[in-house]
Amino acid sequence: MARSKTKTNAVRIIEAKKIPYQVYEYEAPDGFLDGVSVARATGMPVEHVFKTLVLQGHSKEYYVCVIPVAEELNLKKAAKHFGEKKIEMIPARDITKVTGYIKGGCSPVGMKKQFKTAVDESAAAQDTIIVSAGKVGLQMEVPLKPLLEITGAQLKNLTD
Repeated sequence: MARSKTKTNAVRIIEAKKIPYQVYEYEAPDGFLDGVSVARATGMPVEHVFKTLVLQGHSKEYYVCVIPVAEELNLKKAAKHFGEKKIEMIPARDITKVTGYIKGGCSPVGMKKQFKTAVDESAAAQDTIIVSAGKVGLQMEVPLKPLLEITGAQLKNLTD
């Protein structure tokens, strides 16, 4: 287990649950990098790095989808999975208010509230995946099974 010097909510929760993890730090000079650039900056394969997306359904409930950084979320598949008529990404300006994290540093672990979460089924092909550690410039690699358990996530087909 690689201890992180930076203690975000996500890292504290992973450590408290005694889940093995590896932290990767990268430079984000403009304060934000897209997911593919994050994969390059950390030297990790693109298919191994996942982004965390926060959505709001027609019911006004919030949901979280974790998908590969190079893929696009299929909103119809997400809506169907969560039992919503319609679902949309929340505006970037609302990310902090809803999750406690900032754009580019939103982790599926340790949000202000536990939202219903789904991870793209492509993650099942890997033992570990890399997600944000809760801060721009910080990623964490975690085993998939414990990540699903602590987020209450289900594996679903979420991309095209």
